[in-house]
Amino acid sequence: EQVTEGLNLTDKTVLVTGSTSGLGLETMRVLALRGAHVIGTGRTKDKSAAAMQGLAGRLTPVALDLTDFDSVVACAETVHSISGTLDIVICNAGIMALPELEQVNGLEKQFVTNHLGHFLLVNRLLPQIMEAPQGRVVTVSSLGYRWAPPEGIEFDNLSGERGYDPNKMYGQSKLANGLFSLELARRLKIAGSSATSNSVHPGVINTNLSRHFAKWKQLAGSLIGWTFMKSVQEGAATTVYVATYPKLAEVSGYYFEDCNAVKPGGRMEDAALAAKLWATSQELTAKYLLRDAHGRSA
Repeated sequence: EQVTEGLNLTDKTVLVTGSTSGLGLETMRVLALRGAHVIGTGRTKDKSAAAMQGLAGRLTPVALDLTDFDSVVACAETVHSISGTLDIVICNAGIMALPELEQVNGLEKQFVTNHLGHFLLVNRLLPQIMEAPQGRVVTVSSLGYRWAPPEGIEFDNLSGERGYDPNKMYGQSKLANGLFSLELARRLKIAGSSATSNSVHPGVINTNLSRHFAKWKQLAGSLIGWTFMKSVQEGAATTVYVATYPKLAEVSGYYFEDCNAVKPGGRMEDAALAAKLWATSQELTAKYLLRDAHGRSA
């Protein structure tokens, strides 16, 4: 609430993924409180609607299962039917550190959920974002990107079958979030669009994201987490700030921590890797992407 104090967002339409709990729920609450029309997603429409109970403002529930590309396309089409333009898209939903390898259509599940699902969603919504007076895409990454493999993205192991490690695969997916945001910013600039793309690290927070951690880690977080963890409100602040702060209208291609743009360094700033990831992501989602006049994936 502090970072949005005094803002009037009544003319804004916002999409927040993963709005049923934690950071997504708080992000949705505050943006609606400031007058925005918030479209919030959950894995089912009922779960999304239940999360909105008791909240003030204009709220619309929509179903989105990021592991199901048909669901992603359906969500994008629903959002299009709700609003012609889209001012803000916040890619917040995610999963973390699955203890055992899980796959979706042969691909490691964290990579699909955290990156590919959002890649497809944003690309399907890009025309609406670019038609807004100043569209913004905010992708929730994480300092966990540092856990990614040395080469950044294991393009020859997207199945996750070789040497599966929960944290490594989570780190790869969070690095992918940051690289996606970086490459999107470059493409928007080339297109001459006023839309922006930035990624954020919300901080270390005790939310449902840690539900796959060992029980002792969860207990430690509950007992002493207050000494080093942020509250959900503090964690959502950077996301909301980057999504709404007026003076960031022309700021694009950055990574934010604690409401400040910082240089993450390493693979997170690797433009060549970002471009390769974009091309690979296009190939993996090709049949679900919008087509241009020549029938090519947009």
